[in-house]
Amino acid sequence: MSQIISAQVGQCGNQIGTKFWEIISGEHGIEPNGTYNGDSPLQLEHIDVYFKEVEGKKYVPRAVLVDLEPATMNLVRLSTYGNLFQPDNFLFGKIGVGNNFARGYYTDGMDFIDDVMKYSKGSGNVR
Repeated sequence: MSQIISAQVGQCGNQIGTKFWEIISGEHGIEPNGTYNGDSPLQLEHIDVYFKEVEGKKYVPRAVLVDLEPATMNLVRLSTYGNLFQPDNFLFGKIGVGNNFARGYYTDGMDFIDDVMKYSKGSGNVR
């Protein structure tokens, strides 16, 4: 079965992605802390497509959350499903780019591309 890594980039991507994980977690019977509390074996049938099992019956998303602005990551962490993610799921900068597209695209953002690719290819989220 294929495994999918979700890449959530920027404030919008992380807001949409967080909602995605809330919905898919509910479909698979995953609680906000990552534990399985479902009532059907079908919920676990293809769970490894989006989740990685750690510590027996605790699941974490196969995801990388990226933003140059650390405040966005803090909002995700403080959300209902913020504890679902492991700390190494988050890649963020020290300071945002102040809604300056050119700075995010050509300078500060370019530094993150290598980190995101390394994470996606070699992290514990990929078998």
